[in-house]
Amino acid sequence: MQIFAHRGASAEAPENTLLAIAKALEYQVDGIEIDVHQIGQELVVIHDRWVQRTTNGKGLVANLDFKQLRSFDAGLGQQVPTLWEVMILVAGQCNLNIEIKGLQDTSILFSIMAKAEQELGFTTEQLIVSSFDHHLLSQIKTLKPETQIGALTASKPIKYAEFAAELGAFSVNADMAFLDEAFVLDAHRRGLKVFVYTVDEPEDLAQLYRWNVDGVFCNKPRAAKNYIRSISSQK
Repeated sequence: MQIFAHRGASAEAPENTLLAIAKALEYQVDGIEIDVHQIGQELVVIHDRWVQRTTNGKGLVANLDFKQLRSFDAGLGQQVPTLWEVMILVAGQCNLNIEIKGLQDTSILFSIMAKAEQELGFTTEQLIVSSFDHHLLSQIKTLKPETQIGALTASKPIKYAEFAAELGAFSVNADMAFLDEAFVLDAHRRGLKVFVYTVDEPEDLAQLYRWNVDGVFCNKPRAAKNYIRSISSQK
């Protein structure tokens, strides 16, 4: 079961910052999950639509320019990074799940991903683009079919993972609160990976391991890796 650092090692460093990403890399995680918004021609790594929870600034991300956003402290003196800065730091050392929160121009994303493969050692298989916006995922898949997309859901649909299969998704990224084994089995029958968020409790990790879930997004990736290692050695 793969361990993805959720917004980096976000329990130990400010989420979605280069410091959190660097800590996750220290723990040799299988993947890192980040959140992306578009500001002008830049893709920036921040979770919320509003900046005040994670920075000392105020305002709606969509109403700010890049210079304003970069002037805010995202914790411990960190700036809100760009997607490209995160990719430079990761440099193909692990998988990268790019969750799209706001994107108007897919060509910017495609350009950055292509450059990362050409210059930073990433492979196409290491990059996953996920979103709750399934219309956007459909558009991405239509424009660039080779893109691995992760269809996010915070519910348990009547037809389980059918929606993700119809999108041509690589994975269904599901909320732990609504996941059951039937969902996992259905997704696997459809050829989908199952990634689950957000999982830090040992009991949840153990249950997902028994269900053969493919990966989990964790705020405490080091602890999760150690726990999974311990239970896998008991098999």
